[in-house]
Amino acid sequence: MSEGWHEERDLLLHKRISDLGLRIEGSALEPMIQRLYAELDEAGLQFKPPIYLTDEWGCPEGVPVIGVPFYLAKPELSRIERELAENLETAEESMMYLRHEAGHAFNYAYVLYESEEWHHVFGPYSRPYLEDYRPNPFSRDFVRHIAGWYAQKHPDEDFAETFAVWLTPGSDWRLRYAGTGAQRKLEYVDRVLQEIGSKPPKVRPTRRDMPVEEMTYTVGDYYERRREPRMEIPAQWFDGDLRQLFDESGELAAPLLRRHRLDFVDEVSYWTGVQPGVVRSLVDHLLARVEALDLRIAGDATQTIVSFTAMVTTLAYNYLHHATFQPER
Repeated sequence: MSEGWHEERDLLLHKRISDLGLRIEGSALEPMIQRLYAELDEAGLQFKPPIYLTDEWGCPEGVPVIGVPFYLAKPELSRIERELAENLETAEESMMYLRHEAGHAFNYAYVLYESEEWHHVFGPYSRPYLEDYRPNPFSRDFVRHIAGWYAQKHPDEDFAETFAVWLTPGSDWRLRYAGTGAQRKLEYVDRVLQEIGSKPPKVRPTRRDMPVEEMTYTVGDYYERRREPRMEIPAQWFDGDLRQLFDESGELAAPLLRRHRLDFVDEVSYWTGVQPGVVRSLVDHLLARVEALDLRIAGDATQTIVSFTAMVTTLAYNYLHHATFQPER
């Protein structure tokens, strides 16, 4: 990190977010929002959900507006997000989130979730909203869009994800989900949105949750609040498995694995549905043990990466179903 950037980052971390003068206009978000609105036009939907800067992606329950993270409105803040949170959205991921939140906005704008047909297709809207849920990665009753098999979290999320897939240009959803339970949901969205596309919304966007103008805490405070608790994993719990996977002679394994650290976290979290913070704790623990044990690559480096990924995936899947990386014996 250059000294100049270190000083600039330190200044930004100590500034109140409300004092940064952040705007969507002129930022990298503006063309993305224009793209979303163009997709809605192409789909025949006249309503354009208002979009504002806030602390995270979201749509306040019952209110057809879309909140996007403030750090996407300024390159320097995006760089801080990449360095401190390690999960800065790409432009394409941001579009996926925009389409998802647009699904919530249309659900709320036309109060679709109150109809009996909606309940029959997606489930009861009143179902408890659980942060910790156990998705079935291979269920064909739900679409696959953003990471974590998010459609399985709640009926409201199921609708938003289905809407996003339906809206995405080139998704070819009729072919991709032919003969599945998800197809019925997509056909519902297709039919209902054609019916309401030219109608004004029943609910107007009347409020915003935590707009940047009200975020009077500092950028540093924001990241302190988001700090993920580290999971405590017994130091030698997986040493025997790691020794089987690696060797005691050859090229050191830790440098190779660390170059792919974020790839391990992203891919395993995506395919298992386990929260990225949990997977990150596991990967960091395993990398630390590989380094401490001075383990080395036994043969082909590509095969080593594949085997390590398989190990992390298995442990994450155990966590998903047993709330621990190893089920009790």
